[in-house]
Amino acid sequence: MSQFTTLDKIINQDPVFGQLSFDDHEQVVFCNDKDTGLKAIIGIHNTVLGPALGGTRMWQYDNEWAALNDALRLSRGMTFKSAITGLNLGGGKAVIIGDAKTQKTPEMMRRFGEFVHSLSGKYITAEDVGMKTEDMDTVREVTPYVTGISEDKGGAGNPSPITAYGVFMGMKAAAKYKYGSDVLEDRVVYVEGIGNVGETLVEYLTQEGAQVHIADINQDRLEEVSSKYGAKIYTGGDLHAEKMDIYAPCALGATINDNTIQKLQASIVAGAANNQLADEGKHGMLLQQRGIVYAPDFLINAGGIINVYAELEGYDRTEIMRKTENIYTTTIEILNKAQESGVTTHTAAMQIAQARIDARRQENRG
Repeated sequence: MSQFTTLDKIINQDPVFGQLSFDDHEQVVFCNDKDTGLKAIIGIHNTVLGPALGGTRMWQYDNEWAALNDALRLSRGMTFKSAITGLNLGGGKAVIIGDAKTQKTPEMMRRFGEFVHSLSGKYITAEDVGMKTEDMDTVREVTPYVTGISEDKGGAGNPSPITAYGVFMGMKAAAKYKYGSDVLEDRVVYVEGIGNVGETLVEYLTQEGAQVHIADINQDRLEEVSSKYGAKIYTGGDLHAEKMDIYAPCALGATINDNTIQKLQASIVAGAANNQLADEGKHGMLLQQRGIVYAPDFLINAGGIINVYAELEGYDRTEIMRKTENIYTTTIEILNKAQESGVTTHTAAMQIAQARIDARRQENRG
């Protein structure tokens, strides 16, 4: 096969603009540095409300197509997350292809920071899966366009605890809507994914007296969290078919899909993972038809961006908590709006977020 034939094949596959997840992104940046091994993709979906803020995820993707799709879906989600939370931010996200445990180095993070800096503030990065606060401190050495840096350096610190608190608020709101009470005592909750956010959510749930079951690919992590909070480790082979009140996906997305949705035994889906619905329209409708309350992920996991936004706006911890607690009220409003309008909860949330973006776009055109 000649070089030109190969090139034609790549073009015919529509590698970026043809992706469903592209959804009118403003900019997609591919970053490569041979010396550090950096291979990254930055997606900037929308900057109507403000600069695109979103975390950087480092993951060993199966292939570059999977990494691109993740960057596009995540950055798009950040647009609506900021809009529905009332923040003057756009949507962006970055992914670094690689194993964070074995391949991440300070040199790689600084080089990534230089790529971020080259965008002149259009994209502001933060912490996500595979990243730590100290990584953001390293990025901060080469660019001011980073949030979530250490508190002793003037930042808001690790956003994970605030993210978990927002999910907890959204979960309680969904329980109030479904059961008439937001008390989670004795409710059976399955938390899938016990990272920093998942662990803190387990802490909140056990403090309230919920019956918490945990699942994760890391057995050592499961045993650590189980020992600390008394949560039960799930050892079965089909978590989604287990009888439960609340399913809380807190790992990667798309766990609500064609394979899981028909056997799901939960009354509520409320978790921290992004893009929980593999197909937003189809699977949102199927959940509704089955009477399962879905708390839109991009709303209830917005605590993290509220936390890092504080660094840009200069508000304190009290205001961070107030804004995060308001996720409860917004979730109730969206669940009620969905019922009144006859649409899915995801659609109701998207409509509110899109309306805010459209209004600002109209103002800007003035």
